[in-house]
Amino acid sequence: MAAAALATPTGLLKLPPSYEPPSSPSFGTTYGRHSRRRPRLCRRGAPLLAVAAGEVSYTEPEEALLEALVGVQGRGRAVAPRQLQEVESAVQTLEALEGVPDPTNSSLIEGSWKLIFTTRPGTASPIQRTFVGVDSFSVFQEVYLRTDDPRVVNVVRFSETVGELAVQAEATINDGKRILFRFDRAAFAFKFLPFKVPYPVPFRLLGDEAKGWLDTTYLSRSGNIRISRGNKGTTFVLQKSADPRQMLLSAISAGTGVKEAIDDLTSSKKGVVVDMNTLAGEWQLLWASQSESGGGSWSSVASAGLKDFQTIKEDGQLKNLVNPFPGVSLSARGNICKTGNNTFGVSMNEGVTQVGGVQFPLETGGEFVMEILYIDNKIRISSLNQHKLVHLRIVNKT
Repeated sequence: MAAAALATPTGLLKLPPSYEPPSSPSFGTTYGRHSRRRPRLCRRGAPLLAVAAGEVSYTEPEEALLEALVGVQGRGRAVAPRQLQEVESAVQTLEALEGVPDPTNSSLIEGSWKLIFTTRPGTASPIQRTFVGVDSFSVFQEVYLRTDDPRVVNVVRFSETVGELAVQAEATINDGKRILFRFDRAAFAFKFLPFKVPYPVPFRLLGDEAKGWLDTTYLSRSGNIRISRGNKGTTFVLQKSADPRQMLLSAISAGTGVKEAIDDLTSSKKGVVVDMNTLAGEWQLLWASQSESGGGSWSSVASAGLKDFQTIKEDGQLKNLVNPFPGVSLSARGNICKTGNNTFGVSMNEGVTQVGGVQFPLETGGEFVMEILYIDNKIRISSLNQHKLVHLRIVNKT
């Protein structure tokens, strides 16, 4: 049945074909008692456990999952088949190991969870892909089961300055793993409006379409990672304390807070030892501080590797590849060698411009000092001539 749908981390709300949403919501309507609020705690329930501040420990299989997720765009919207296989394998490993028994009965499931990955089943709608697949949006799921009004609330946060959409559902614990839910209200909360704008979905008319269930197949004993599967066949990976690398990638996608995210990651001291073996591979440039002040000529951009791709070999050969226009590429070649604990000397000596199948010499050259501020097998943060660069490794040793 063809239908419009609303994206939510626990499933899709399908609208009947006969339903036509209003062209513009009534801005004079407020939610009153239906506004989103944190439910009061019941005295009969176990006390909620706060997530401990500071360092969060992960088991080796949990680390493997987080490692596989680094670089995945749009929470799974754009992912290479090989990386998707790594993620699915890591998810299945954790589900087989199990975690907290009867997770729905544990206070660790309570609180706000950030969605970091989801699969795309055949039931996914264009609206779901629009909301969940946009990196600049943050998607959360709030779970409150030990209250006088048990709820699951799915939140799409557009930005700190714009506001959010919250879709609420009544929740019931079915067993140790399954939560039953029924969506009953939703509203936009815009920062520039003093009232909430109801989302035009007739939940009461949807019947069973507004109902669903969510199984928690893995809940980490630290209470920081959760894997769930919904009644629509979708798999969700959620996290309470975001990985600093994921926070950096999200900041780059949103175009704000990048420098602060870089500072957080570089101060963590979690990188590995820097040598040519570590640097070897193919890297994609994600962010460069030079862009803030404008760039120079294309030849200088290619020489310094300020756009697109960079390939480094263990023997010190280096190649920068820039694709400024369709069918046009510029490449600059040179050498890189270690000169200090975290510093490398870069010398560029030849270049080529290729237009279609025709090549022309490109005047390149220059001596650069590159300092590695942070590196692991996925992320590299470096300083080149006092400007910071963030690279994502797309291929290991070449």
